[in-house]
Amino acid sequence: MLPNYLKLVFAVLCSIYFLWIAIDPMQGSFLDNIDLPIHEFGHLLFRPFGEFMMVAGGSLFQVIFPAVFVGYFIWQKSFYSAAIVLFWVGQSILNVWVYAADAVKMRLVLTSGFTGSEGGFHDWNYLLTATGLLSSTNSVAGVIRFVGTLVIITSGVLSIYYSLYSTDKAE
Repeated sequence: MLPNYLKLVFAVLCSIYFLWIAIDPMQGSFLDNIDLPIHEFGHLLFRPFGEFMMVAGGSLFQVIFPAVFVGYFIWQKSFYSAAIVLFWVGQSILNVWVYAADAVKMRLVLTSGFTGSEGGFHDWNYLLTATGLLSSTNSVAGVIRFVGTLVIITSGVLSIYYSLYSTDKAE
């Protein structure tokens, strides 16, 4: 089977863009505006499971949501599409890193319009305080950033591979 050059170009461009985000997640992404309402809905979705899970649900759901689409494309044996959507999973994890890394300083402007230090509720300050890990914020955030970056690198490798050697029947 011949390589799909259009898919290859798109995979390379996505790889460059999302690696750029991985290098400096604080710069943000066009997907941030999609992540935010999904994050906020996650709080509502996880609310029946108690306060801790309600707070954690925002960050959890913003990663779970795109991961469900990755799973769907894998189920459909559309591996190139799964690899492309996996970039969103990695970006969303890095978006969570931005929030988690701010748990001590609390300088991010939250949906309330205030920063956590100004009195806005900061999810990750609450989560790390509740688990006794606030003093380990840098380590916890480091693991989150590592995982997000690893997911993006994996997405790049897989999307390029499947654009060159696609066996997808649905695409």
